[in-house]
Amino acid sequence: MGKLKQAGLVCAGLAGGILISLQFSAMAEKEARVSLPVEELRTFAEIFNAIKRGYVEPVEDKKLITHAISGMLSNLDPHSSYLDAEAFKDLQTTTQGEFGGLGIEVGMEDGLVKVISPIEDTPADKAGVKAGDLIFKLDDKLVKGMTLNDAVKRMRGKPKTQIKLSILRKGEAQPIEITLTREIIKVQSVKSKLVDEHYGYLRITSFQENTAPSVVKHLNDLYKPGSLKGLVLDLRNDPGGLLNSAIGVSAAFLPYGTLVTSTDGRVPDAKHQYYVNPEDYLRGDKKDFIRGIPVETLKVPMVVLINGGSASASEIVAGALQDHKRAVIMGTTSFGKGSVQTIIPLPGSTAIKLTTARYFTPSGRSIQAKGIVPDILVEETPNGVSVMRLREADLENHLENDKDKDDGREAAPAKPQAKTPAKPRTAPGKEEDDEGFEPPGRELASRKDYQLNQAINLLKAMQIIQNR
Repeated sequence: MGKLKQAGLVCAGLAGGILISLQFSAMAEKEARVSLPVEELRTFAEIFNAIKRGYVEPVEDKKLITHAISGMLSNLDPHSSYLDAEAFKDLQTTTQGEFGGLGIEVGMEDGLVKVISPIEDTPADKAGVKAGDLIFKLDDKLVKGMTLNDAVKRMRGKPKTQIKLSILRKGEAQPIEITLTREIIKVQSVKSKLVDEHYGYLRITSFQENTAPSVVKHLNDLYKPGSLKGLVLDLRNDPGGLLNSAIGVSAAFLPYGTLVTSTDGRVPDAKHQYYVNPEDYLRGDKKDFIRGIPVETLKVPMVVLINGGSASASEIVAGALQDHKRAVIMGTTSFGKGSVQTIIPLPGSTAIKLTTARYFTPSGRSIQAKGIVPDILVEETPNGVSVMRLREADLENHLENDKDKDDGREAAPAKPQAKTPAKPRTAPGKEEDDEGFEPPGRELASRKDYQLNQAINLLKAMQIIQNR
């Protein structure tokens, strides 16, 4: 893939994205009014007036102001942005797990739409759209010159309508054209399967409003045939979602009162500690779903799978289970998004998404631009091959890690398992390597999933040691 020259705003495209929280805050009203930079505002007014008087075509005041606000926010960091009425509504809908579109998470690179990840079981996934694809044309409209929001709006549309994507793909000499039919995307955020009789597999694809209760339901289903000897929690390619959902999922595996994560920012609302407590994982007067969980889940041996696509809420869960030594973290280093975005509603049904805090693991580690380093590094294939993915540290204007202290895990990647030298790939872009293994995500608990196989092998070894 080469060095990323320009990684723009990573957004939740048609998925829940990698938001860590949706806090509808009155923060702007609580804060005392700050003094305004008079000279800079005078310069802004002069530029505004020059455009109004001399630009080659008339420009509406609202359009100029909106673009100014958007530029002011997007240049802060990759995750702050202005949300017009449509984008604000889409964001609210997305977190509920149902929305219209193609099913791809996207960002920008060199002025083109870059596919971060296709969402499982969506039109894009079924049509073979891949992470790393660069979309240069939507129908007959070139993407160059569009903002990311403009491109996302074009990809959205009424169900059953079609759109043609023109794609540049590494390893392919010619552009690829794929015609997709838009659908109402209903993301099933939790899936599970019993593997090898007594080993459970639990996959979370995103953290939405009903994810944590769904985890409890799936755990009960896994325990119906009998006790589990081990459990694999798969957070690979999970871009995150709601903070309270991450707390709820963590609560399924950690004792009551355990610290899950903390946040710290400049304003009082941004300083908080989150525990395994109904006050932190429930919204409103909902029933405490954790009470219905099998008691064995607090002690069952666990392996958590992560990779470069695991971000935000996924990293909160992995970090909490790692710090409390509740699970072995396996895979490759995660995305590294350690910032909190607050949604501040504005008049006219618009809003801004503003980065207001950093979050930390229970031991105080910041994973911003670093990620969670696995306890055991396992690539996607036995030949040491993994898909190259965009990470937080690749994004332009990303926040630096303000707790850049070596703790043994952050300073250097974990030692990889011994492996044979990689064999040359005979077919660029081929999904399976020479040994018949494939990247995760195409089939639930696939026998060709090398990382999952290694996780199950580790759990079996732990069981043997425990019996001795």
